[in-house]
Amino acid sequence: MTIHVGFMGTGNFSKRHADILSERRDVNIAAFYGTSQEKADHMAHHYDNARGYDDLVKMLDTEQLDAAYICVPPMSHGSIEQELIDRNIPFFVEKPLSNEADMPADFARQIEGKSLITSVGYHFRYKQNTQTLKNFLELQEIGMITGKWMSGLPQTAWWTDQEKSGGQFNEQTIHIVDLLRFTAGEVKEVYAVFANTVLGKNENDITIADVGTVTLTLESGVIANISNTCVLPPHVHDIGITFYTDDGILSWQPDRVEHDSGTVLEEYNDRDNPYEKENETFIEAVKTGDPSEIQSDYSDALKTQKITAAALKSAHTGQVVAINGDGGA
Repeated sequence: MTIHVGFMGTGNFSKRHADILSERRDVNIAAFYGTSQEKADHMAHHYDNARGYDDLVKMLDTEQLDAAYICVPPMSHGSIEQELIDRNIPFFVEKPLSNEADMPADFARQIEGKSLITSVGYHFRYKQNTQTLKNFLELQEIGMITGKWMSGLPQTAWWTDQEKSGGQFNEQTIHIVDLLRFTAGEVKEVYAVFANTVLGKNENDITIADVGTVTLTLESGVIANISNTCVLPPHVHDIGITFYTDDGILSWQPDRVEHDSGTVLEEYNDRDNPYEKENETFIEAVKTGDPSEIQSDYSDALKTQKITAAALKSAHTGQVVAINGDGGA
């Protein structure tokens, strides 16, 4: 059985996923949809038999797709998802789901009504060290959690526009928010403070906050704090999440987990490629009709999206924002 796949978007993440899928004999990369015919054709020429389109409806009418990948900026979501849902085409979508949460909530209801297979690109869930972390946490009592995404400014024009990207907490730090949910449970309340301390002084067209800190109360009663900044020099970063428990300190970073029990320091390293695993899992779900191995489907990812939306609301109003039982603000 060959799965015919179409891509929406012509950026780095479309190519990352397409390169992985191109190694599979059971996948045919059929088409790319881009904002221009030139961009779409440029991506398509890298893959045998793929064609480029600058018209989404024409692409979907022409190609008999079994699955689709949505790899577009936060502000570009909407019509793509709706077309795929209407046509019952399973899809993988890169995070975040949008620059807000209301539209994804509507899509989630439609997806659930159709039992449509979906997967969302929270690739850290597929890493072995994340499973190692979860295994440790099952044996420990969490008291407090701190997370961080400290980095430089991506060289992408739309990224510094708050209305387009939703800001760093929505576009990057959302990975840490998702790990928090994945390992420690759902969030009950959010309080956020954001500011522009450095970047706005030098470049007037930057409308995102360049620093922020968010306090989250989990349903379990655990308190967490997640902070971020994008003022660092290029290629300098500090990304991770730390759990303070009754058995010591558990620290996760993208390639390792450390467990400090006070007497023994254990370190678990890995260099696995979670992008390969998330692609394999999604394609197998489409082939078999069984999505049980998918680590984050659209409805689950919506809960993460609503937390970042609540943080933006809190930063704007200065108030604590409650998250309701289904993950909504």
